[in-house]
Amino acid sequence: MYQLHWGLRTLPFSGCVDPKYFYPSPTHEEAIARLHFLVENHRRLGIVLGPVGSGKSLLLEVFAGQLRRGGRAVAHLNLMGLDAAEMLWRIAVDLGLNPPPSAAPTQLWRTLDDCLREHRYRQLDTVIFLDDADEAGRGVLPHVARLAAHDPSPDARLTVILAVEKPNVGNLGDRLLELCDLRIDIELWTLADVEGFLSSALTRAGGTNTIFAEDAVAKLHELAAGIPRRVVQLADLALLAGAGAAIPHIDAEVVHSVYHELSAVEV
Repeated sequence: MYQLHWGLRTLPFSGCVDPKYFYPSPTHEEAIARLHFLVENHRRLGIVLGPVGSGKSLLLEVFAGQLRRGGRAVAHLNLMGLDAAEMLWRIAVDLGLNPPPSAAPTQLWRTLDDCLREHRYRQLDTVIFLDDADEAGRGVLPHVARLAAHDPSPDARLTVILAVEKPNVGNLGDRLLELCDLRIDIELWTLADVEGFLSSALTRAGGTNTIFAEDAVAKLHELAAGIPRRVVQLADLALLAGAGAAIPHIDAEVVHSVYHELSAVEV
């Protein structure tokens, strides 16, 4: 790996959804503040919107961790390809209800209803995170709407938070859009965000923020189009290429070179 060449103790970047690699850019900090507003005010439904690679999944994982540490009941799952029974079963499991694997949706609804009523009685906030909601299996979204509308009373303690690719928000359907209390948009990173991210990541890994030259940072921002996941991919490949060439720092030419390599692989 490239760590020795750049004097790093650990890898500065990760392609996984790992909270320790979360960078609190202004747009992500604002999103977390809005999510706190939803939960603390017991709102029923929030929708997090952003393009592919904007950090929605990592944002939800970071916020879910904050809620768990604060004693809230949390369920967090990805809806991609799930059917209704799988979704309900996994929510029940995350809430510690231990339903049998063969439980039918009607049985799971009864179990969840009992749990949510108990949480309301105990004044325990319950938050259900549903990532990739626009990729849910057929027949799932009506159950999501049922969850969001589960308890209309002012004492309700359930908040449902969906993550959706912005162009696909219409896939949620009119009912969920009507129930939405707050829309949270994740904006693309600015050049200052990219600079801050690289400095934070390299410092955390034991390096210095001088590894990437100023023109390299600008080229990273340009070629990644402000998309965090692309910034990570290009920066990681640039460090690898730079170490292979035994150069002292990353410049714009190196970034441009690995961008074309990555584009060729994707094609």
